Amino acid sequence: MKIALLGFGTVGKGVYEIVKKVNMQTQNLSVSRILIRKGKESILPEMTDSVEEIVNDPEVDVVVEVMGGIEPAHTYILEALKHQKHVITANKAVIAKYLKEFNETAQQNKVKFYFEASVGGGIPWIQGLEKALRIDKVNSISGIFNGTSNYILDQMTKSNDSFNKVLENAQKLGYAEADPKADIDGLDVANKLCISADIAYDINISNRDELPIFGIRNIELKDIKYFEKKGYAVKLMGFTHQFGNQYDYVVEPALVEKHTLEANIADNYNLISLNGDTIGRLDFFGQGAGMFPTANAVVQDVLDIKEGKGHLERDFDQALEYDANLYKKDYMIRAAFDCKALFKDYAPTDKGDFLYIHQIASGEMHRLMKLILKKDSKAFMVGLPDSIQKNGISRVVSSSQEAIA
Repeated sequence: MKIALLGFGTVGKGVYEIVKKVNMQTQNLSVSRILIRKGKESILPEMTDSVEEIVNDPEVDVVVEVMGGIEPAHTYILEALKHQKHVITANKAVIAKYLKEFNETAQQNKVKFYFEASVGGGIPWIQGLEKALRIDKVNSISGIFNGTSNYILDQMTKSNDSFNKVLENAQKLGYAEADPKADIDGLDVANKLCISADIAYDINISNRDELPIFGIRNIELKDIKYFEKKGYAVKLMGFTHQFGNQYDYVVEPALVEKHTLEANIADNYNLISLNGDTIGRLDFFGQGAGMFPTANAVVQDVLDIKEGKGHLERDFDQALEYDANLYKKDYMIRAAFDCKALFKDYAPTDKGDFLYIHQIASGEMHRLMKLILKKDSKAFMVGLPDSIQKNGISRVVSSSQEAIA
């Protein structure tokens, strides 16, 4: 089976190295083409700067897109599918935006479109979710989807260093990009959660600009130490739930109790969980990024195609209603001005540097937080555990207000 790589960065090089190793183990795989930018020096005989040369090559069986970004990745993936090439990608940004289109184009051309590496790096999350869905209705997904943000929060806790210093170290180690916006502002988590929800609920999330997303850019060391003293760790997490014909979706910093799995996920590792009707909670843990973990997931998809292993069929056409206010929970916010009036309906209570907000819908909390940020660009908010409610009916007896007091 001949593979063409679109891009030869960190993941592309990882795929190239693994394929060479796998080929030596008689799997009969080879990289025959590598797309590079025009004007870039060709250092390997497989390299070309012509995508047309790749998609029109009858010997290429699988195109692996590892360029990243939206364009030209979107165009190149469609071209490969229309030329009846199987396509594999690790590009969560383009999948989150165009998954339904890619899936339909692959079906029309009788080829496969696989993307295991797009969520969770080397963790077999997509296939695990698909297996659960063969039997169960998956009614919720939550987790730590981003290794960079987890590394930053974990190192701030361990080293007592500031956010900026730890971020700088993460960039030196290659965990964070030169522009870390996608990681620290929750956009990377949002893309991965979007893909997961699309698969779990068989939907096509189109109102992406309206989704409640809040990152960790504004967290300070004193915040982490305060939470730690109260018995909590803080993690950047994604959550989605489905009830009947409604679903929600939120990305935000969340407090987790020290004894929980989430609190003990260190460095750049991920933990993603689903809840199914019969399987209950199922956790997936591992390295969520990096050259070889991500490349490993890509090559696993290549082998699935080679061996004729099908993945779960989805049309992404279920007509579910998005409701940002499906769930209520408790929050704490830190702001440089008195914002109690904004939360007068939610029993606002001062607790040190924080304002405690009682049982507010997540969508409403994010809406009000945007107003606060207009007056205080450094304001921070965090969700509390043990207080989730739906339609006013408490699902957990314990009170996070008492725990944090």
